[in-house]
Amino acid sequence: MRVIFMGTPQFAVPTLEAVIAAGHEVIAAYSQPPRRAGRGKKLQASPVQQAAETHGIPVHTPASLRGEEERAGFAALDADVAVVAAYGLLLPVPVLEAPRYGCLNVHGSILPRWRGAAPIQRAILAGDQTTGVTIMQMEKGLDTGPMIEKRRTRIERKTAGELTEEIARMGAEAMVDVLAKLPHVRREAQPSLGVTHAAKIDKAEARLDFTQSAEQLGRQVRAFAPRPGAFFEREGERFRVLEAEVIGREGPAATVLDDMLTIACGYGALRPTVVQRAGKPAMRTADMLRGYPIPAGSEIR
Repeated sequence: MRVIFMGTPQFAVPTLEAVIAAGHEVIAAYSQPPRRAGRGKKLQASPVQQAAETHGIPVHTPASLRGEEERAGFAALDADVAVVAAYGLLLPVPVLEAPRYGCLNVHGSILPRWRGAAPIQRAILAGDQTTGVTIMQMEKGLDTGPMIEKRRTRIERKTAGELTEEIARMGAEAMVDVLAKLPHVRREAQPSLGVTHAAKIDKAEARLDFTQSAEQLGRQVRAFAPRPGAFFEREGERFRVLEAEVIGREGPAATVLDDMLTIACGYGALRPTVVQRAGKPAMRTADMLRGYPIPAGSEIR
């Protein structure tokens, strides 16, 4: 098939690579424009743009697809289908309808649960037992289109980073299977019950509030690892918590209970096991405490 690929972050790269490996002709890739990053604030192409260029695929990076010129250029590609994975830009109806079989999206949840920008993090924060990926036919609404394929996985104690990698692989495999069956795939309308919205993550949500239960804070740690990183502050310094375990101990909330940095919560206690001080590399908590002790009785904010 003649495929237009649309995606931006690393999450989308496995799907691009799988579509190419399956023998489809990727005639163009669309990705968000390069952004400034790193210490030098140099413009950096997205992971999808970099991957597409290594395969010699022409890459388009418009700031928007609302203009007539961009829409016309997209339609002129005469694609059979557009494959979309975390593109990050709104697709107007003329774009959605331009390819012969429309636009198919890799969405990181079992729809209709967690429509929106951050389905993987929201599933972890909510304490969901399972999640997965849905291949859906895109339409005007936000992740409201009919579903074509679903695949599930257990969340267990996985971080958002680990779960994102797993779901990216699942989505790539599912998309290739769907493309092999076009145009004869079955489309199922999403049910009206069970709809939840996965709002974009605000960095302020990553602050650990030790009046909450240790179990909830453990979910925060996993949902925000590796980025933006759950955090607490002590004496004006920020500490990112990248791994932690829930401990069955009690004490005054936000108080360090021992020399292992076990911190009392509203219910239970949280023991960070991998931390990162501002401007320093991540390390095991035990290693940090040897050079920067935080004694029992200390208060954490």
